[in-house]
Amino acid sequence: METAAEWTFESTSEEDTRRLGTLLADRLVPGTVLALNGNLGAGKTRLVQAIAQALGVDPAEVNSPTFVLIQEYEGRLPLYHFDTYRLKDTDEFLELGADELLYADGVCLIEWAEKVADVLPRDVLEIKITHISETARRFEFTGQGSRSRQIITALKAVTRAD
Repeated sequence: METAAEWTFESTSEEDTRRLGTLLADRLVPGTVLALNGNLGAGKTRLVQAIAQALGVDPAEVNSPTFVLIQEYEGRLPLYHFDTYRLKDTDEFLELGADELLYADGVCLIEWAEKVADVLPRDVLEIKITHISETARRFEFTGQGSRSRQIITALKAVTRAD
């Protein structure tokens, strides 16, 4: 088994988070799955809004799908936004048709992904978001598969160049 790739991004403002979302969106390809984990208010939905905006979706349309569970948005790539916070188990996730979307031609962003981790693809880009202060967040990326490792490598390179 190959070693996981890791990278950490420190955001001190919403503008930093928007920049991260743009950098990330520029590297997403069909079939990418992002597993977003963090406490309430950590910034999961804010990052999704930044990614969606960079993919050509109006960020005002993007909100946490806590009660709907899945939102679909059309941009440069189809965007499937899941919130698994209220799910009892992975069976409920699969009953939503999530397994079909995980392997579809879009990008999946899954909030509270740790709740459904056992049914996610092996190549998933995990992003753990930690609330540091009112405006600061830490984004810790871990990638196991080739696609997610490539994204992390590209993010490291572009942020080093700044």
